Amino acid sequence: MTAGGTSALGRAAGAASGNAVALGYITGWRLVRLLPERTALAAFARIADGIHRRDGRSVQRLRANLGRVRPELDDGGLEELTHDAVRSYLRYWTESFRLPSWPTDDLVRRTRVVDEHNLRDAHAQGKGVVVPLPHMANWDWAGAWACATGLPLTTVAERLKPERLYDEFVAYRASLGMEILPAGDPATFGTLLQRVREGRLVPLLADRDLSRSGVDVRLCGEPARMPRGPAELARRTGAPLVPATLHYDGPDLVVTFHDPVAHVEGPDGVVTMMQAVADRFTDALREHTVDWHMMQRVFVGDLDPARAARPAGG
Repeated sequence: MTAGGTSALGRAAGAASGNAVALGYITGWRLVRLLPERTALAAFARIADGIHRRDGRSVQRLRANLGRVRPELDDGGLEELTHDAVRSYLRYWTESFRLPSWPTDDLVRRTRVVDEHNLRDAHAQGKGVVVPLPHMANWDWAGAWACATGLPLTTVAERLKPERLYDEFVAYRASLGMEILPAGDPATFGTLLQRVREGRLVPLLADRDLSRSGVDVRLCGEPARMPRGPAELARRTGAPLVPATLHYDGPDLVVTFHDPVAHVEGPDGVVTMMQAVADRFTDALREHTVDWHMMQRVFVGDLDPARAARPAGG
């Protein structure tokens, strides 16, 4: 690969991983699809090494989050983990840029599913299924697998700026078979209720509270805030709540569907249910920490004081 090509990829990936701009993102999207997979992965690994060396705020936040998950690591071990986690994060972007051009048979073949019966049995009940999952490995790949294997899905995405970037993002996921609703839109929750009742799969990223109305849980032994939406959605529709976690194993993506979380009624039921989700996440995060791509504040001890003092909804 030429130095110019690597430089172009670097600009595109840097935009995607930090201060994303539509042109850099879309250019990277189209360019990476033209490269052989091994070439693209190698190029993005080099970009990841540069991002790690620069040690910007996102890398510092990632290191702090990983340190809370793996407090037993010394400084050298944590730094090695952080470096590998940045590489895992850039692998996510490489694959996401390339996903629309992947042959479906290849995508399904490279998806290994653990305890798939937890999802299929829940779906066979005739209702939709609510699937909370963390920012691990490649959730777009997992969504594409679901669509390819007969599980149409609806999910929520944060509205990006500029608008052109968000539109491209939605069109990309729609091309994989997903329906995308905007986070923060007053109509979104009502639409999700309808989609669950129609029998669709509704996966929701649930390891970070974007709404500021989340619930207090313990994640990896630390106080954290998680969104209440997955539990609320499951309770109001009667749908199963089936947490999923993801990790890489060589060239494959491994998707684990955990035991369904029991519905709990009453004012504290949502908190109890989301704590059960957090417990499933904790086990996976401790085992596959390197594939947790969390570059934002999650743990209460890292939140701004005003937000940390806010009473969380129950």
